[in-house]
Amino acid sequence: MAIETAKAQNSFPGKFPAVSSQARRRFLIAQASLRASALVSALVALAVLVTSDETIVLFGIKFRAYYSYASAFRFLLGADAVVGGFSLLSLILLRFISRSGSTPRNYFFLFLHDLAMMVLMISACAAGTAIGNVGRYGEEKMGWVALCNRVTKFCNQVMVSVVFSYLAFFCYLALTITSANNLSSHPLE
Repeated sequence: MAIETAKAQNSFPGKFPAVSSQARRRFLIAQASLRASALVSALVALAVLVTSDETIVLFGIKFRAYYSYASAFRFLLGADAVVGGFSLLSLILLRFISRSGSTPRNYFFLFLHDLAMMVLMISACAAGTAIGNVGRYGEEKMGWVALCNRVTKFCNQVMVSVVFSYLAFFCYLALTITSANNLSSHPLE
């Protein structure tokens, strides 16, 4: 009898099974925790990258290594700023849609937001990793020499920034997966 009732509830279009308040609460806590972690990771990455600066003297000539000299690092900085800002906004939005009157459609917009932030972060992380790799190891066939053996402080700070950016990416990857899972169990009306 209980099986027939469950089948009848699921057979109506636009209806979805009721979610326990405890499951909903766990989902919202996970969402808030991951968004806060992404916010902190992006802001730490931003702060470390902005402060990465080193000047050396080589053969009597001053050389300065600064993040803004590489377009990939400027892109990483911009992506960290955007992700940090939108993480804060999404935390505020999550508070509003967590009220009991919200619909699954509202969570769909969070899913789209999470997906966009995830794609932005992975592209910025890939760009920063590629240029950081060239700086650390050089590219002999192109005639590019490794610079990190001369400006180690700068390279280490950039590496820390990229690592924190990857942490923000992984937070948004987890958010995208949990949002998609939530939507699959609660289809849009």
